[in-house]
Amino acid sequence: MAAMVPETLTDSALSTLAHVHTAIWAAAEPAVAEPTPDPSATVPDAEEITTTVEEAVSSGNWWLHTFLPAAVRVALIVVVMMLLRWMLIRLKNRTVRKMIDARRKKMDGKWADNTEALIEAERDIQRADTLGKLMQNVITITTVTIMVLLVLTEMGFNLGPLIAGAGIAGVALAFGAQSLVADFFSGIFMMLEDQFGVGDVVDFGDAVGTVEHVSLRVTQVRGLDGTLWFVRNGEVLRVGNMSQDWSRTLIDVGIAYGADIRKAREIMNRVGLELFEDEEFAKRILEAPEVWGVQQLGNDGVVLRMVAKTRPGEQWATSRELQERIKYAFDAEGIEIPFPQRTLWLKQRDGQTLPDSPQQDPA
Repeated sequence: MAAMVPETLTDSALSTLAHVHTAIWAAAEPAVAEPTPDPSATVPDAEEITTTVEEAVSSGNWWLHTFLPAAVRVALIVVVMMLLRWMLIRLKNRTVRKMIDARRKKMDGKWADNTEALIEAERDIQRADTLGKLMQNVITITTVTIMVLLVLTEMGFNLGPLIAGAGIAGVALAFGAQSLVADFFSGIFMMLEDQFGVGDVVDFGDAVGTVEHVSLRVTQVRGLDGTLWFVRNGEVLRVGNMSQDWSRTLIDVGIAYGADIRKAREIMNRVGLELFEDEEFAKRILEAPEVWGVQQLGNDGVVLRMVAKTRPGEQWATSRELQERIKYAFDAEGIEIPFPQRTLWLKQRDGQTLPDSPQQDPA
């Protein structure tokens, strides 16, 4: 074999032929399958896992190199998020306080003689207070949610499936908790549109009273009898705000048919002007009360209507004071306030002769 090799072949060519020969013989040999590992030999049983965990926990290295760094990171996350929440709430409080103080300075300064500007400034103060309380709830929910997610990430939880599951749960909640979603959206629009705020006297239908607290889901209303109503924002179909910008008191006063209507109107106008000039009520009434005229011709008398434009929420006190003064003035001038009266007509019956003239029966 060696004699048949030409002399022109160099040492490198011979080396190449040798490698090719070795590769051919290796490919011709049957492949030997590697043995399949025994699952029982690779997967540890429960006792081995328990033993390993006990050894890791009892070992000082695990506490020093594994548990302690993780605990420090979790504690740091909690402290930072609580500090961030405190800073945001403090910033919110400072901003709201500056807005309120600026409005109050204007109320005490150049707006002191402008009643409409004073009412608008008071309304801005109420709205700033309401939005401040709402913003504090939003800050708390946001910071706590972020803190929980960061802690779970630090503990080794995979948030990908968790967020995907939360999305599926959100879709399910959208169908199963539609009223809850409606409450939140209704609360947001109520705040943005300034329909009412803390301190306003509102009428929600069954719940009538003063608003004490407003949140995204529930509004708390204190009734006149002291009842605290919890009204879901999604169930509010109409809102009657009786203390926004200004209010008006309506007084219907009845006089007898035999009384002089013009004289009664003059007396009522005089009483209203006296109340408007009274120092105690000067800041409550925006305009001098006026008598609109005859409101109704009732069964027992003539009804005269009187109105007075007042500051927000002062209409009830003004109405009580006006009616009391009108009563004393009518008594002094001899104007009769009517009471229910009925006329009985007696006819002849069963051969008896009865009086045919009508008789008055005050009832």
